[in-house]
Amino acid sequence: MKQIAVFSLFLVMASCQYLDVKKTSSEAIFEEELKTFNWSEVDNYPSFLVCDDLQVKQDIKNCFETTLTNHISERLQAETIIVNQDVNDTIMLSFLISEKGELQIKAIEIDSITTHEIPSLEASITESLNTLPKIFPAVKRGQQVKTQFKLPIILKVN
Repeated sequence: MKQIAVFSLFLVMASCQYLDVKKTSSEAIFEEELKTFNWSEVDNYPSFLVCDDLQVKQDIKNCFETTLTNHISERLQAETIIVNQDVNDTIMLSFLISEKGELQIKAIEIDSITTHEIPSLEASITESLNTLPKIFPAVKRGQQVKTQFKLPIILKVN
């Protein structure tokens, strides 16, 4: 009987460690979540009011880029540009959309020949961006986030 009691006591003592619950801190959960987080993708791209009816993520992105490009093109076409030689150039516009929907230009890459022919081009692009309609920022997991874009602008002046 003593052997059964000792065995039972040993069994109870040994099984207690299986009942230990490992506590996971919120910091550990957060760190684990950050490892699985895809930082290069957003749930919803930035958009304009005209893109509001769209549901597909890629359609919203295309609408945003098309609206932006059309706005810049319309503003540039409204200006009288006189050149000595034909200009065919692709301008790279790098910009950031803040969490509040504010557009901030990071860089405008223009060829030196284009800059020589149209010295006011950078100022014209900047001015056109300042007159954009309200931008709704990108969303990641229910939070408004910053997004960075590079947008090519094809310029042809004869």
